[in-house]
Amino acid sequence: MTSFAEPVDALSGRLAEVDGRIADAARAAGRDPSAITRIVVTKFHPVSLVEQLYDLGVRDVGENRQQEFSAKADEAASLSGLRWHFIGQAQTNKARAIRAAAAAVHSVDRARLADALHAAAEPDAARLDVLLQVNLTDDHGRGGVDAAGLESLAAHAAALPSLRVRGIMAVAPLDVPPAQAFERLPSLSQTVRSVVPDAEWISAGMTADFAEAIAAGATHLRIGSAITGPRPQRG
Repeated sequence: MTSFAEPVDALSGRLAEVDGRIADAARAAGRDPSAITRIVVTKFHPVSLVEQLYDLGVRDVGENRQQEFSAKADEAASLSGLRWHFIGQAQTNKARAIRAAAAAVHSVDRARLADALHAAAEPDAARLDVLLQVNLTDDHGRGGVDAAGLESLAAHAAALPSLRVRGIMAVAPLDVPPAQAFERLPSLSQTVRSVVPDAEWISAGMTADFAEAIAAGATHLRIGSAITGPRPQRG
């Protein structure tokens, strides 16, 4: 394993503390904690941290920049059962590189990106799990499809045989209380399930707002610094 200065007991402690908070939030919402997938976002951290997390039982990790995503997935290729989630905004010209490493792509927000990910499939490739990113704001410049376009995007992506639409992804805007922003998640999820009945994933909730996301039905949480610690300084 690659050496890394992070004390494993500190990392283990943060992981256990966050998992405890997830379980508490799930029980408070009347939900089964085991039905929630915790994705550890390792942005800017070295692959050695991914290796440490793997040794602690983590099997779902996420990145939001294609170059870092691809490099880490390649370096950690020997870690059997590790699932890489791409959670950032994706350019269509990066679709092949993203698809080569991803178990799931959380940020499909337009038909052209769905088409590019489908076109990047190798012959006989397994279907790629994708989530449709929805914009919870009125700012059309932010990432995500708006509610009016969600059903159409779901139908388009569902028609691409190499993709499997699993649900929706959302980011709470900074200027709205998370609980208020996440109130829309159940109805948006239902919109997708009207097209793909088993598309039950809801990817929402990060370090600061995962309890509110759980209360709103999130099935996948994207948690970074609460587990990984502060991001390393970049030169």
